[in-house]
Amino acid sequence: MKKTLLGTTALVTAGLVAGPALASDPLNVTVSGSLITGFYFVDSDSVGGVSTDDTKVPVVARDLTINAEGTLDNGLVAGATLMLELGDDEGAAVPANDDATFQEVFAYLEGGFGRTEIGATDSASFKMHYSSPWFVPGNGVDSPNIFNSPRTSVRTSTYALLTEDDNKISYFTPRLAGFQLGVSYTPDAGANNPVANGFGISPQNSAVEEVFEIAANYAGEFGAVSVGVDGFYGTGDAPAAGGGDPEEWGFGANLGFAGFTLGGAWYQNEDIARGTQNTAFSGDETEVWTAGLAYGSGPWTVGTAYLESTGERTGLGDTEIEFWQIGGGYSLGAGVDLGLDIQLIEDNNGTNTVDSESAGIVLAISF
Repeated sequence: MKKTLLGTTALVTAGLVAGPALASDPLNVTVSGSLITGFYFVDSDSVGGVSTDDTKVPVVARDLTINAEGTLDNGLVAGATLMLELGDDEGAAVPANDDATFQEVFAYLEGGFGRTEIGATDSASFKMHYSSPWFVPGNGVDSPNIFNSPRTSVRTSTYALLTEDDNKISYFTPRLAGFQLGVSYTPDAGANNPVANGFGISPQNSAVEEVFEIAANYAGEFGAVSVGVDGFYGTGDAPAAGGGDPEEWGFGANLGFAGFTLGGAWYQNEDIARGTQNTAFSGDETEVWTAGLAYGSGPWTVGTAYLESTGERTGLGDTEIEFWQIGGGYSLGAGVDLGLDIQLIEDNNGTNTVDSESAGIVLAISF
């Protein structure tokens, strides 16, 4: 799971001047990308009598991003972002295979009024969220890119994923005195990836519809202490056969001081099927919380973090995941990081428990 947040940055505050747009230079085009891989030794319980591999070479966060952006002569900032990714880590996107597909495709406008995004990208609730720190290059307990368990019985994220990268419109206010507000509206949720839907109109009751999300956060400093806090809420209309309308809400916080980062988050949803992001199911509930502490000095980072997630369904046993991570990273140079990742995972599907322990070296490349 990628982690691109507006929670730690202020929006551009270029002024918007009334009147027709004047001629301006073409938009500047940049290409960036990332790849996270490594080698792990894994010791895991069997699942249904089937043993698992004892080594693993993950290939994740494998994406190329094309961004075009420029400042018009009237001061308005305009841009577009297209992110191409190989496959889908969560197995939730359509199509869910190993082909290279667009994960995000959206346009944006920025000015003194704030920022507006239109297209397929994460919601304001996702982008403004704070959580436990990542200290292993490219991986953490909250929305992990690498999760070394043969089974995932309940979600492993405190982030708002009800609409993930579905087609939507979002608005972010300017940051005033450290505070910012964001809202998103998604007509149809469920594809989790961009949908080329220029022709036709989606039928009603085909998926969770008319999802509204709102988020607020604060980013500031008090002397030598940096503070980040957020809260969010989202809800949508369930298909006729889905029962109750799905809801999700949560909050998170980060504190930074003298190289230390203490962070955590809490999340809950209702009427979303356990282990899914946006499948309406009346009566299901999921609760997730996480906390972690990291320390960074020069090229080094070290830390530890914990995540616990519980899913409930009337008449069935609770599902639960407990996830510990210990490790760190070292920057070999610009865009090149090497890390040690130790994971202790316990997955209970309501019937039996599967324990997994793993340790590995991670290599993260970004450009």
